[in-house]
Amino acid sequence: MSIGLDSTLLVALQHADSQFPSGGFAFSQGLEASSQLSARLGPCNFDDFLETQLRHRWAAADRVALARAHRLAGDLAKLAELDFEVEASTFVEGLRAGSRRNGVALLTTHSRIGTTGAGAYRALIAEGKALGHLAVVQGLLWRQLGLDEPTAVAMGGYQAAASLATAAVRLGLVGAIQSQALLGKALTIIAEVSPAPIADDEPIRSFTPLAEIAVALHGASGQRLFSN
Repeated sequence: MSIGLDSTLLVALQHADSQFPSGGFAFSQGLEASSQLSARLGPCNFDDFLETQLRHRWAAADRVALARAHRLAGDLAKLAELDFEVEASTFVEGLRAGSRRNGVALLTTHSRIGTTGAGAYRALIAEGKALGHLAVVQGLLWRQLGLDEPTAVAMGGYQAAASLATAAVRLGLVGAIQSQALLGKALTIIAEVSPAPIADDEPIRSFTPLAEIAVALHGASGQRLFSN
């Protein structure tokens, strides 16, 4: 018996895979700083940190920006406006810089492999007319690849959780097996929060104060493994 396979599923798997070159390995979203500053900011439990990031940052900020970008269907001028909105809504410079660097890295890869719109948006960034925040770039590129909004949102959530799990292993906070168990739990959270309605003008907001304070303090520290 033959089994039909939707090619868009394979595209989603390719572009959500951690092996896809996007530059995200250099960022921990405040996990490194939170673990190093536990004496000042309180204990850092990775399980709690991951859930907080998904529920109170990704769901209300990155997920919203990604979905809104996806709906703009490649309108570069409106995507640039959204880009600056993401910049204004992100309080800590370390997180703003990380998002921009991740987005530009992803955009550069797609420009080199010929994804429609990638080169043009990269040119806008070079001219200072856009910033390249990760969620905006994800929405643009994944729409151009023919992926629908729910799939793009799921990919964004998975990558957010998976990158944190990888960071936790590199920091020695959890082992590789434990990280997979926690990632499985995170997928349940992503599935729970992803269907929440998003208006076309939905505000971008987050509330992770301890992680943001940690990132701000981290920026003034010396040697570190991650950029934020």
